[in-house]
Amino acid sequence: MLAVADGQSYLAAARQAGRCDNDTVAAWVARFNREGLAAVMPRHGGGPPIRYSAAAQRRILEEAQRAPDRARDGTAIWSLSTLQCALRRAEDGLPRVSTYTIWQTLHAAGLSWQQSRTWCATGTAVRKRKQGGAVVVCDPDAVGKKL
Repeated sequence: MLAVADGQSYLAAARQAGRCDNDTVAAWVARFNREGLAAVMPRHGGGPPIRYSAAAQRRILEEAQRAPDRARDGTAIWSLSTLQCALRRAEDGLPRVSTYTIWQTLHAAGLSWQQSRTWCATGTAVRKRKQGGAVVVCDPDAVGKKL
C-alpha cells in the first residue's frame, strides 16, 4: 500500500510484497479506500467458518480444569468423550462440540492430555454392564503379560 502511495505501479508493489499478481494489490488498495485502516486488520483466511469463538474456547478450558463430579459426570477423571458429554449437557455449554475441537483447544493451550491422566491398577478394570450395574474384572495373568 505504501509503495502504491509512493507512486509505484501495482505490479512493482506486488513484486515488493512478494506477490506475482498485480490484481491482489489492486484489491488491497480498493478495500483500503473503501474501509480505511480496518482493511489491514487480519481476517478469516478462508475455509469453513470459525464455529467456536475465544469465549467458547475459554469455556472448554474452564470445564477441563474443573474436577469431575462422579455422580453428575459419571467419571473421576476426564477423557475427551466424558468432557464432551459434560460440555454438551451444561446450560452454558456447547451442544455440538466435538472431541476433536476439545483436543485442539487443549493442545493450543499447551496442555497434554496423556501426561495428566492417571491410570487404574494393572489387570483390574471396572466394567459397566447393561444389566446389573458395574462389576470389577481382574486379569490374573496381567503381570505375566506385562513382562
